[in-house]
Amino acid sequence: MEEQLSFKDYVIVSCGTLGPELNYLRKQGFLDAKKIVYTTPGRHEVLKELESQLIQKINTAKQHSKRIIIVYGGKFCYINVDNPYRTIDTIIAEQAVGISISRINATHCMDMLASERQRDEISEGKKIWWLTPGWVVYRSYVFQDWDKGKANENFPQHTGGAILLDGIGFWDRYCHEHPEEILEFSDWMGIEIRPHKITLDRFKNLLIEQQKLHTEK
Repeated sequence: MEEQLSFKDYVIVSCGTLGPELNYLRKQGFLDAKKIVYTTPGRHEVLKELESQLIQKINTAKQHSKRIIIVYGGKFCYINVDNPYRTIDTIIAEQAVGISISRINATHCMDMLASERQRDEISEGKKIWWLTPGWVVYRSYVFQDWDKGKANENFPQHTGGAILLDGIGFWDRYCHEHPEEILEFSDWMGIEIRPHKITLDRFKNLLIEQQKLHTEK
């Protein structure tokens, strides 16, 4: 692990899905950010709302700091089929006047926690539906407007089931406190959900990478 650098001059703007991990890092003393602001989880399927909220939260962040790190994936979190040239980085760049702003270097939230190579090793060649703690806690937002029919179209084809990337000791605690909810969620998905313990080293390093880029500017 690289030597820790301070985030005290930074504001983090993140999808709410990553709230459990970011709050964990804050409690652990790693992430001493001036402020962390969140968009509603799971807006990747509601693009206009995602764009509107992201701009709003960046404007909120600007009131507290001129150094902002965006915790959103690049490839899968914002897919504009009507205008493929308008990406999440385009939106971020439009807000960058007079501030130092950058986005974490990952494709989506799962990629922030475990790289593609790591996920390939974990999956052992099976087709997996990946989850994070936020996808479980905020499933009503993430799967907003999904009915059982859509669930049946998407989840069962993942013959390896669902794997939750757990870097915060989430699974055991949540299963103990909300066992019925886990069973209901798994039943709705039609596949087994099982945890895989990871470290948050990749996530930490991705945040440090952005901090260093700001420092070098």
